[in-house]
Amino acid sequence: MGAYRIERVGRLIQEKLGALIVEGKIKDPRVDTLLSVTRVRVSKDLTFADVYVSGYKSPEGLARGVAGLQSAAGFIQAHLAGQMRIRQTPRLRFFADSGMREGFEIIKKLEELEPAPEAPPEPGPREP
Repeated sequence: MGAYRIERVGRLIQEKLGALIVEGKIKDPRVDTLLSVTRVRVSKDLTFADVYVSGYKSPEGLARGVAGLQSAAGFIQAHLAGQMRIRQTPRLRFFADSGMREGFEIIKKLEELEPAPEAPPEPGPREP
């Protein structure tokens, strides 16, 4: 199967699943609308799709959201099957992606390490 097709199916799953989350169509209370799909990796034979989800919440909140998505995987797959024009819809597996949170923490630490700007020297008396 062509790599381009696999990549295209992954992008389509990411787009459609992101819309489901934002629109609140997944009724599981653990799934927050602030969750975002960061990437989707589809297997070469299109049987599985690993979906990586990130969010601004605590790691525990992210884990609850991933568990909610995993429990709603059947509903999500059925919805995707109705919108995608492929013979077999991949089975979805959800994973927490803490990359976004870790990136913010690294930026925060770098800003703390940055030295404060020095005050300009005060003008003193001029020597003739």
